Amino acid sequence: MYKILTLNNISVVGLEKLPRDHYEIASEIKHPDAILLRSYKMHGMALPESVRAIGRAGAGVNNIPVDQCSSLGIPVFNAPGANSNAVKELVLAGMLLAARNICPAWEFARHVEGDDASLNQQVEAGKKNYVGFELPGRTLGVIGLGAIGVKVANAALSLGMNVIGFDPQITVKSAWQLSSSVQQANSVDELLNQSDMVSLHVPEVDATRGLISKERLENMKDGLVVLNFARAGIVDNVAVLQALQSGKMHSYVCDFPCNLLKNQQGVIALPHLGASTKEAEENCAIMVADQIREFLENGNIVNSVNFPEVVMPRTEGYRIAISNTNVPNMLGQISTALAKSDLNIVDMINKSKGDIAYTMADVDKPVPKSVIDEIASIQGVLSVRSL
Repeated sequence: MYKILTLNNISVVGLEKLPRDHYEIASEIKHPDAILLRSYKMHGMALPESVRAIGRAGAGVNNIPVDQCSSLGIPVFNAPGANSNAVKELVLAGMLLAARNICPAWEFARHVEGDDASLNQQVEAGKKNYVGFELPGRTLGVIGLGAIGVKVANAALSLGMNVIGFDPQITVKSAWQLSSSVQQANSVDELLNQSDMVSLHVPEVDATRGLISKERLENMKDGLVVLNFARAGIVDNVAVLQALQSGKMHSYVCDFPCNLLKNQQGVIALPHLGASTKEAEENCAIMVADQIREFLENGNIVNSVNFPEVVMPRTEGYRIAISNTNVPNMLGQISTALAKSDLNIVDMINKSKGDIAYTMADVDKPVPKSVIDEIASIQGVLSVRSL
């Protein structure tokens, strides 16, 4: 029986992927094999020694101490792309809100007073203050062409926009899904200089923090609309305020309200609605539950942010899974330990990602505890499981 600790409410549709005859799931549970969460902040939380995996029902993992998990041999799973349609739709809505000045126009109409004849007269006189622009023929720049960025780029093309993209680390999978009509920018600066609107779809890491900076905004095309439904920290809020006040920037549409910007003209700040649809929550929960189950039962790793992708079909043998630091001679030491107990390797796979390596081996006989202990004692081994 596997035990799963939930730190947030997880969609029932996802939890149903973990059959109750093999899984015990609760928000308070001792000695969990895995943890499922959404936005719960795990930093500072004492991780139970029994934990073998952590699953985030969403894309970002800023709320999880990933480095600590890596040092303990714990893969952290997420659900990239599961909420991509929800975010794409919100980006498109944000583009239309900004282009047609809908939010300030709506606010104006809400506060018009008088009888209907007077109201109509005021509306006709005031509408000139909210003249917007249409999207066809405008250029959208998309920074980050992962699951969400690709959907945004393709949708913008269908609206008649020109689209330019930048992502030096685009995957083969994303490239196959991206329309060939999307032009390639060689840098963020080149993209900003050509775009009427820019949509951001990158994680917040050292390389992207403050990506939209004062210097870049000063050199951008006049009247730019920036859409940030990725992470707050990739945009310099002070620089955005200055660009809006100077008239250099038309609008900033984001999912991250802050005191500096929330009441400023030209700012549309939404309460982190990106993945807030029933469909997205269910998709994320289903994906991460499937990944956790596959790892716990078969050792396979898909969509881990800190471990390599490792998938090996089960044979009729007995499986052992080892996490270790990525150093030389690990496979030799593991193979030697198995051979000493007369265990024949039927199938084996080893992959690495940065400082972490992961090995699975199917052998012809059950793996004795003495072998597990011997492998666990090898310097650099982080965790060992017999499946």
